[in-house]
Amino acid sequence: MATTAPNRVMVKEMSWDPITRIVGSLGIHTEIDFSNQSVLKCYSTSMIFRGFDIFMRGIDPRDTHFITSRICGICGDNHCTASCLNQNMAYGVKPPPLGDLAFNCAEAADYIFDHAIFNDCMANVDFCEQMVKETNPSLLAKAENTSAPGSDIHGYKTIADIMRSLNPFTGEFYLETLHVARYTREMYCLFGGRHTHPSTIMPGGCSADITHQTCTDFYVRLMRYMDYVKRSVPMHDDLYDFFLTELPGYDDVGYRATNLVNWGCFDDPDYVDYDYRNMTEWGRKRYITPGIAINGELVTTDLVEINLMIRILLGSSYFDGWENEPTFVDRDPLGNPVDKNHPWNKVTLPKPQKRDFTDKYTWVVSPRIYDKRTDTHVCCDTGGGPFARQWCTAKAGLVDFGYVKATGHSLQMVLPRSPTMPEMELEWKVPEKSNAVERDRARTYHQAYGALICMHNVERAMKEVQAGRTKSWNKFKVPDTAVSCGFHEAARGVLSHHMVIRDGKVANYQPYPPTPWNASPRDVYGTPGPYEDAVQNTPIFEENGPENFKGVDIMRAVRSFDPCLPCGVHMYTGNGRVTKQQHTPTAMA
Repeated sequence: MATTAPNRVMVKEMSWDPITRIVGSLGIHTEIDFSNQSVLKCYSTSMIFRGFDIFMRGIDPRDTHFITSRICGICGDNHCTASCLNQNMAYGVKPPPLGDLAFNCAEAADYIFDHAIFNDCMANVDFCEQMVKETNPSLLAKAENTSAPGSDIHGYKTIADIMRSLNPFTGEFYLETLHVARYTREMYCLFGGRHTHPSTIMPGGCSADITHQTCTDFYVRLMRYMDYVKRSVPMHDDLYDFFLTELPGYDDVGYRATNLVNWGCFDDPDYVDYDYRNMTEWGRKRYITPGIAINGELVTTDLVEINLMIRILLGSSYFDGWENEPTFVDRDPLGNPVDKNHPWNKVTLPKPQKRDFTDKYTWVVSPRIYDKRTDTHVCCDTGGGPFARQWCTAKAGLVDFGYVKATGHSLQMVLPRSPTMPEMELEWKVPEKSNAVERDRARTYHQAYGALICMHNVERAMKEVQAGRTKSWNKFKVPDTAVSCGFHEAARGVLSHHMVIRDGKVANYQPYPPTPWNASPRDVYGTPGPYEDAVQNTPIFEENGPENFKGVDIMRAVRSFDPCLPCGVHMYTGNGRVTKQQHTPTAMA
């Protein structure tokens, strides 16, 4: 549907539903002003509904990590880990050091797997030769004649050569990344048993038989990855810098204010005790520092404060409010008041209905951060995961474990000598803007960061094994009542599990992965979610007109967040009633 005003302004509705190269059913619905090459409106939708937080009521808490790992076929291990951290707090159990280190090695291996496969087999397909040829042929012509500054490291002479290496199923780097995905998953399985539904990660620690051979097998694969990532980072820098240089204003594609959420991850066994009352201290000792950024300011690194700032809002979501439901938790274990809209008190009350972009249009809720300084509910995003994690960690300046040092404005990394490449130093500097290119750039640097967390933790694990301290699991007892939370990070961002136990059973269980934060719709205050906000007002650089428009700039903006929709929505069939609903592709008229 297009409209033309007297001044020849052309506005056209365009929808991509579902978005390809992601997991799940994300729909992006837009109004585009082709006269001014800009997106006017954007709505983010997901029409699938699941009900983990409903059918987990009344179960044995010890089953929660097995069940929640089935929330997603991509992030199942992240959910399992978050649930185990949650249970450790509920049961008051501290794993032996080797158990904590096993968690860290497994999850860091998952990060390097996930970021490699997403960056170069999904997101960067939008930057490959085939895509650029179809959407920006004049840019490809420039790329053919532009030397790649890092060619002596990554081996590609021109920017166009880099683009060709990313062509799906034929590009050299694309195909290499598929092999990387295989052996990095093997790294995870050495500690987690299997991926993506772990068999050896559990409350109290890890049940894997961790030996010298386990650590050696992990280390050998990690060294192979070090060779890969040393070429990957400069290659991506060359590609992204080319776009920013040759397309002035491209730093506004996917731009939104720097409002970030990051729970931090990878606990240091020397400090963590999983006690909520000590969470401020051990949270700040994590290898990735927790933090909330509002309008470019790091406002806190305190996990207790962060927990109490979380609000779950509705607005445009297919749910009823729970204001008339009983309150599960009115005070946290430190005596702080807990809001009715906090996950501990949230009750899932699904209400299917027709999609209406003026009212309700998605199954995704709207998590927000409550800023008591201004009495506002801030719409924060994860920056696709790596952007928020590195931004908060760099700004906080707390991390320094030899391989990585946070300086207050950057992350300095030292990658040790690997089989075919010498030692390499990298520095990720906090960017001025949160946009599509910088989210993607942060992801490739996070591959190096994740590899260095692997290195540090497997070295510590080896020392434990060599010293004969091979115990990796401790016994525990399920209490009759408990209030707990597990703060972790999935590859694409924040992941928290909140649990209330009564009479030894789960009374309320609310998992909040990164997708609700990023894919949320307009909330009760009318504030758009991050996908919507990042796409609205995004400039259009694609050379195609309305008739053969592919929306590559919009896709780059959305995919920069590393979308994974299964975690954001919930499915519940009640007593077996079949519901059939039909709607128009856009429903914006």
